[in-house]
Amino acid sequence: MDDERFERLLRSCCDAPAWAARVAARRPFGTGEALLAAAEQELAATSEDDVDTALAAHPRIGERSASADSRREQSAALAADEAVLAALAEGNREYEARFGHVYLVCASGRSADELLGVLRSRLGNDPAAERAVLRRELAAITRLRLQRALAGAAA
Repeated sequence: MDDERFERLLRSCCDAPAWAARVAARRPFGTGEALLAAAEQELAATSEDDVDTALAAHPRIGERSASADSRREQSAALAADEAVLAALAEGNREYEARFGHVYLVCASGRSADELLGVLRSRLGNDPAAERAVLRRELAAITRLRLQRALAGAAA
């Protein structure tokens, strides 16, 4: 895969341009695990501005998205009843007012009730603690998406 296509693939997993460029610059990777490790290392070192760019590409939890990855990851949450979806929408508004960005959580395989509980608990975090949590969540989402891309490439 050429460099441009590889960076596009990385940005489809985590839309942080400087992160994607740094990961791509570390090629070649001998194994999928080496790619995952490099991606994680570079994400841990990426700037807050790059993290903010990635956050802007994520839909709100409980809202339908044009992104196939987001729809797949939120499928359990999107199947919730209207009351839970309304509570998630209200929680999203409260979270964004408090922290200034979208509530980010690795939603894959988690119910809307569980995601709502996580959201409510995270509202009690101070901004620095919450930033650390969202970076871990972004890393988990990115790893999951990269693993899916690797599995698709192997198939």
